[in-house]
Amino acid sequence: MLFESDAVETVARLMALSARTAPKAKGIDVIKTTIVTGEEKTVLAEAMREYGERHDTAFFIRDAGNVAASDACLLIGSLLADAVGLDCGGCGYATCAEMLDAQRERLPPSVPFRGPNCVVRMADLGIAVGSAAKTASLHNVDNRVMYTAGVGALALGWLEGCGVAYGIPLRASGKDIFFDRTR
Repeated sequence: MLFESDAVETVARLMALSARTAPKAKGIDVIKTTIVTGEEKTVLAEAMREYGERHDTAFFIRDAGNVAASDACLLIGSLLADAVGLDCGGCGYATCAEMLDAQRERLPPSVPFRGPNCVVRMADLGIAVGSAAKTASLHNVDNRVMYTAGVGALALGWLEGCGVAYGIPLRASGKDIFFDRTR
């Protein structure tokens, strides 16, 4: 099964490319990606499991099992300290400057993401994640977008500078491990 795992890692790199080249507001790239395999993947799964136990959220523990059983996991995050400069109010602040000022206030450690975030940048992140998942699908690699994997990565201090992140674990096997899951 080594060749299948190697193929999955190649697809993960293509997915990172898809995230990188996905359209972004004003053509400014605020997306960070990293691919975890082997021991790093085990560390990520354990961080997810610990978060789930600490916050009594069973779906984190379930997802940790999926990440542990995957061949690789692509992590995609959006840099926090950025705004498009439209003063659109989508973030809940009247101006981008006010939102960036509000980011300096620290949220409690129990909150998984940092913010507030530019709503346009969050759309950029969603497009990057969707582009990456599409690439996995085109190459017949089982995958699932996981909020929980992004939380685990940020809890570990990975994707430095990012306020929000998602993970996409990948697996090549005869049965999709992300399909029939218990709650």
